[in-house]
Amino acid sequence: MILPNIETFIGCESSFEEASIVLYGAPFDSTTSFRPGARFGPAAMRHESFGLETYSPYQDRDLMDISVFDSGDLELCFGSSEMALSDIQKRAEEILEADKFPLLLGGEHLVTLAAVRAVAAKYPDLHIIHFDAHADLRDDYLGARLSHACVLRRCHELLGDGRIHQFCIRSGEREEFRFAAQHTDFHPLSFDGLEETVRELKEKNVPIYFTIDLDCLDPAVFPGTGTPEAGGVTFLELLEAIRTVAQANVVGADVNELAPMLDASGVSTATACKVLRELLLAIAK
Repeated sequence: MILPNIETFIGCESSFEEASIVLYGAPFDSTTSFRPGARFGPAAMRHESFGLETYSPYQDRDLMDISVFDSGDLELCFGSSEMALSDIQKRAEEILEADKFPLLLGGEHLVTLAAVRAVAAKYPDLHIIHFDAHADLRDDYLGARLSHACVLRRCHELLGDGRIHQFCIRSGEREEFRFAAQHTDFHPLSFDGLEETVRELKEKNVPIYFTIDLDCLDPAVFPGTGTPEAGGVTFLELLEAIRTVAQANVVGADVNELAPMLDASGVSTATACKVLRELLLAIAK
């Protein structure tokens, strides 16, 4: 029997009914403030994933041993951020209603807001663990309150003080750093404090949304992103941090801000694929 040629992330070929984890893509970058292109990230990750093995020597686990359904990319309105967010949120809600784990592929970081809206509705005591080069805590960017530069500020409005835990941040306005000092659990420049934070959240068994902006990686490792910032973490440091976070009660996640055409070598896309593989294997209980 000849099957339709539907491209999925490598090893993610379970049916929706069988799967415990569901991938969904949000190819949106309409508020990107520097170099656009993140809308092409989800498709590039799927296509280039076939250069990987399904097996991870880091975790001694294999994608063929877990059940993941790749639902493909949403068709989003590029003229309206709120319409795009609404469509992303509806997909996340559909996944959550089926008691499955939603894993979002961006796209720019604003798409996280839609997923957090959906997950917070199901888990009112939600916390966020946020890896990023940027604080993303501006109240607005050039007058726009829906911007990838404001996404964690909008999430703070949903969750309140002390429920957003930020790591690797090395860029932002002075006011963002002051806001973080008063309202978020802020760990700039590195993953220092991550193990303690995860231990505390695990002991309380609070639900966690885990958002990974790939520009937390140093641009020497990951140049293919819209707003690169020197001074980031290494690939192996990120993998260790992912495994640390996965020990807690993670109920939703995303990987975002790959702009594949900004790295003609393809190294950034290959790195993003490997990060996604390791994240899938770490969160699969």
